[in-house]
Amino acid sequence: FKDSGLRFHYVAAGERGKPLMLLLHGFPEFWYSWRHQLREFKSEYRVVALDLRGYGETDAPPHKENYKLDCLIADIKDILESLGYNKCVLIGHDWGGMIAWLVAICYPEMVTKLIVVNFPHPSVFTEYILRHPSQLIKSGYYFFFQMPWFPEFMFTLNDFKVLKSLFTSQATGIGRKGCRLTAEDIEAYLYVFSQPGALTGPINHYRTIFSCLPLQHHEVIMPTLLLWGERDAFMEVEMAEITRIYVKNHFRLTILSEASHWLQQDQPDIVNKLIWTFLKEEIKRKR
Repeated sequence: FKDSGLRFHYVAAGERGKPLMLLLHGFPEFWYSWRHQLREFKSEYRVVALDLRGYGETDAPPHKENYKLDCLIADIKDILESLGYNKCVLIGHDWGGMIAWLVAICYPEMVTKLIVVNFPHPSVFTEYILRHPSQLIKSGYYFFFQMPWFPEFMFTLNDFKVLKSLFTSQATGIGRKGCRLTAEDIEAYLYVFSQPGALTGPINHYRTIFSCLPLQHHEVIMPTLLLWGERDAFMEVEMAEITRIYVKNHFRLTILSEASHWLQQDQPDIVNKLIWTFLKEEIKRKR
């Protein structure tokens, strides 16, 4: 890209020229988290699933300063332009959800509809964490990730046991039978994150967070859908409801009781159906 000089890797489905749907994955993931949505929405959209800065086959600048939130937001603007679009349906999960909220706040003209999966409005997140020790503990890894090199090392122990257990364990993993990650899915994740240095970029995203929050601007002005798996081990569901305060347009929240943090992989059929319904709604403007 002209500004950052970074090369971005993405996977696209659907014809060029159709409206753009841009998908932003979370941690520790990559474009592959959206495989079910790439297939589903290509009939009506140009669906683009990115590898975020530092992830997968996208370039990973070495310094943590290169992962500040404003760089990550600028990346999305650049990607839109380089794909030949000026607006999109923006979908983000987890950390990608954080970026999606911020893009919607900073560049509202670029986002026709916002869909976030299992991440509250960033202001809700920062305020809630300070008042609820239980959420502070669940977000403890944010603090752990501030340390140099050691978090990366932890992930590699026992053949990436931590990474595997995030997706497969009873406490944090994808629970629903029939939607658990297959051996091939796990291999895909392990392949990406076992490359030399592959964990540093992703963890660097967290190493700058305390310099970027809280936000100056808060309001989201486009129609917004928030999807939430109630069995999320990392995010308390109360934050989802509070998010409503910051959306000054149509806001729909759907909480799925049996679903985990990895919602769009855990319950792809339901998630896809909810997204279609939201996309097809003619939103009546609030006067």
